Amino acid sequence: MSTRPFDLLRRRAAIYARRKRAERLRARAMNRPFGGTAGARLLLITQPERIPQSQIFPFHHYADDLRRLYGAELREANLWDVLSGAGSGAEAPRGATIVAFQTPFDIADADLDRLFARIAADHPGARVACLDWFAPTDLRNAARMDGRVDVYVKKHLLRDRSAYGKPTRGDTNLTDYFNRRYGIDEPEQCFAIPPGFLDKLLLGPSFATAPLIMPPLLGARPAAGPRPIDLHARFAVGGTPWYQGMRGEAEAALARVPDLRMVREGAVPLPRFMAEMEQSKICFSPFGYGEVCWRDYEAVAGGAVLLKPDMSHIETAPDIFVPWETYVPLRWDLEDFEDTARRLAGDATLRDRIAGQAHAVLKDWLASDAFARTMAPLFG
Repeated sequence: MSTRPFDLLRRRAAIYARRKRAERLRARAMNRPFGGTAGARLLLITQPERIPQSQIFPFHHYADDLRRLYGAELREANLWDVLSGAGSGAEAPRGATIVAFQTPFDIADADLDRLFARIAADHPGARVACLDWFAPTDLRNAARMDGRVDVYVKKHLLRDRSAYGKPTRGDTNLTDYFNRRYGIDEPEQCFAIPPGFLDKLLLGPSFATAPLIMPPLLGARPAAGPRPIDLHARFAVGGTPWYQGMRGEAEAALARVPDLRMVREGAVPLPRFMAEMEQSKICFSPFGYGEVCWRDYEAVAGGAVLLKPDMSHIETAPDIFVPWETYVPLRWDLEDFEDTARRLAGDATLRDRIAGQAHAVLKDWLASDAFARTMAPLFG
């Protein structure tokens, strides 16, 4: 596949502009005291990395909706400054009525205790929420945070809530399935769910609200014209034993359709990746360390049909995992990969309908005040 240099330059410029806008919005809210007149004062204590910030960007993008609906004034502080005490100067926001915080995946008990102590000292009486940006659907912090948070926001949840609190081989539902499938003897884990904790769960959006993904989803649907790539399948294979097995099966599935034109090995910069996606009929998106991947939304943004292991056990919002309506499901063992991929590659009408509906679902949600309304429990 060839990509014109001017097209790549245009894409790089657009991505740069989106990234700079996100940085400006964040900087505008960072380390400034509250104005004192807002009825609701929301402080976000966040991590600066790409995945955590994809969960934070919509608070800034929809700040006007939050102000209109809840009278909310928004500020942000860096988690590491809060933990170190560097964010305790005169410019630090204090007196928030709502504090929503992120933590590292493996935050130590001592750091978590110090964070809650700072929140209590700087924002007495505030409503407290955890913004869980992690990939897995598990609730590994439920017992540690029970009684200390009022709301727990997840980017996606197990549809069957009764599955929480049950033992798994490894940490997650995915490790459990694939460890058992491949006979990997990983120790069992069980994350306790205190009574009433599930009532605190709030389903927030996933990668659709990331600063580099939201703008193209809000724009016009990509043209349905010539798409010379039948199957887009760039994904990594290395990782933990269960992950290598799962991704190895996904790679092996590609060998069953050697006649389909595809792009696969190697990572490429995002401008080229999206140029490829806009020339692809189908995007194959195997699971990662969690079910939902960046690639799922990049496929929709690029107008490719999302082909993915069955997601019926997952609840996410907005929901682009409606079988044969907004994505195409596969068996977890991928035994139906060849038949399904060939069916999609040969049916332009079907592809156009599914890709169009997926894009419409995301665009309609993102163009509304749905995010702000979803966050209503933060404000009590």
